[in-house]
Amino acid sequence: MKTKQIILLLLVVFAIQQTTAQVFSDHKVRNGSRAGRGSIDDKLISWGYYLGFNSLDYKFHYRTNNHDDIVVKTSTGFNVGLLGNLKLGKHIDFRIEPGLSFTTRTLQYPESYTTADYDFTSTSNSEREIQSTYVYFPFLIKWSTKRIGNFKPFLIGGVSATINLSSNEKSKDDNFAGKFRTTTNPGFLELGFGIDFYLHYFKVSPTIRGVFAIDDELIRDTGANSPWTGNISNMQTRGFFLNIVVQ
Repeated sequence: MKTKQIILLLLVVFAIQQTTAQVFSDHKVRNGSRAGRGSIDDKLISWGYYLGFNSLDYKFHYRTNNHDDIVVKTSTGFNVGLLGNLKLGKHIDFRIEPGLSFTTRTLQYPESYTTADYDFTSTSNSEREIQSTYVYFPFLIKWSTKRIGNFKPFLIGGVSATINLSSNEKSKDDNFAGKFRTTTNPGFLELGFGIDFYLHYFKVSPTIRGVFAIDDELIRDTGANSPWTGNISNMQTRGFFLNIVVQ
């Protein structure tokens, strides 16, 4: 496990240990009162930050069924960012969560993609590693239930705009030179749920969200008959984010 994942896991474990006694006690925590301020839920505008993991895949649609499907090997990515929350009503909030998301996906082409010129039994042709670094701008609506003791479930959803700093969209090299290209500005739909856990000084909110690309993200190779991109009609990200939000 990478160092940044170990650090995040330790933070999550520590947060769980610190919150369990307060969240599940019979005493309802007066969130924020000891810090000399009102509850987070009473504020028109509030701020926070988040850390988390992601697991992103690609969904492919093909022009023909002449080949076996491309296999996507995923890995655990990392999210970090800030949060701004605007209270719209008693149970509804608007929030933005600008941040960075890092992930790596490896495409594995089956041997059926072999042509007279390109041998797909060789990993130099059959594998393409796609590293993505997203500058991430989600615009979300949060619908909360009534607070139950020291926790409050909620649903959350919206859209997000991104800048993929690793897209290679403007590169003149393509798969014929070993470089897979994707779009720089994919947009995503998001839908998920979470729970607010109230502590004396702040609240911690684990959330899980499904992420679904809106548009085709593939930049096709210059050659129309490219074995890497010629049979792909559509390629879109799908996956999920698991974030721990602190406010």
